[in-house]
Amino acid sequence: MSLWFVFALMTAAAIFAVLWPLGRRSAAEGGSDLEVYRDQLEEIARDRAEGRIGAAEADAARIEVSRRLIAAADAAESEAQRSEGGPVWRRRVAAIVGLVLLPIGASVAYLALGSPQLPGQPLAERRAAAQQDNSIDTLIARVEAHLEKNPNDARGYEVVAPVYLRMGRFADAVNARRKAIALAGENAQRQADLGEALAALGNGVITADAKAAFERALELDRNDLKSLYFIGLAAEQDGDRKKAAAIWMSMLKDAPADAPWAPMVGEALTRVGGVPPKLAEVAPAQPGPSADDIAAAGQMSEQDRSEMVRGMVARLADRLSQDSGDVAGWQRLMRAYMVMGDRDKAKGAAGDARKALAADPDKLRQIDETIKSMGLDG
Repeated sequence: MSLWFVFALMTAAAIFAVLWPLGRRSAAEGGSDLEVYRDQLEEIARDRAEGRIGAAEADAARIEVSRRLIAAADAAESEAQRSEGGPVWRRRVAAIVGLVLLPIGASVAYLALGSPQLPGQPLAERRAAAQQDNSIDTLIARVEAHLEKNPNDARGYEVVAPVYLRMGRFADAVNARRKAIALAGENAQRQADLGEALAALGNGVITADAKAAFERALELDRNDLKSLYFIGLAAEQDGDRKKAAAIWMSMLKDAPADAPWAPMVGEALTRVGGVPPKLAEVAPAQPGPSADDIAAAGQMSEQDRSEMVRGMVARLADRLSQDSGDVAGWQRLMRAYMVMGDRDKAKGAAGDARKALAADPDKLRQIDETIKSMGLDG
């Protein structure tokens, strides 16, 4: 209520400032002029008496000023006569009406047409609302409208397909992948993407259609990583764990040290009874299982194999607590934890590595790059 009162006062002040001149009698400019001309006549008389001007000049000046004095007197009398009539009270009435009716009219119009019950919208909220116009649904709708007008735009289907996949619109993703292949031609990546969409449509089951797409992708590029992973997954689902392990082992064998997909493949390999090859490097300088022992770990029970791997990682962690300057050791430890699926320990190792190597900018940079590549900096 206090806010409305302040607004009312501000409105009244603004209207009063505008309408105030209407309620005033016109300034008697004529009266001011009369005084000026009278002063001029007295000044002329003084100048003549003191001999500053001649008689002729004094007479001429007196005549001119007198003429102006008479004209100003006539103008003042006419203004006074006009002011004595109705215009003054009419102007005052108009001012009062404007002062009263304008605020009331504006308030009535706002209450009838506005929305006083709605809360205010700060700038941040308005910007957020504007950004919502560019939400994923809005953008998808725009792309779909574009594709309706341009059904042969292969690039449009390739752009929208992965978005459909993330949104859970798997059938639409499959349709978009098929159209992209039909319009732009097939290659390993497009076939692998189609297989991925088909697998998602099958709730993670590698169906015959999905497997055919992955196999076709491998015919076009035998090193396509996505297809290799899903073919291994198909083997696992078919009960052929050895085949799955062999495929995933081959992927990890020559994988770059910072490959972002390596932890996922390593976890899958461990699931089917294999030992990720990178775990053989976690403690090379320490006594423990040889490479042959690690290879033979595939014949162990799952519990024994898990205990062996964890023991190797624990030995590496113990060594790093004594020799904290080994940047490669820290990298192997983080990678080992990720392969084991223990992300929290990997993040803990990342923090310990940063503290241990804080005094060495070059080693710290290497650790930061590894942490970023593994997604542990979030």
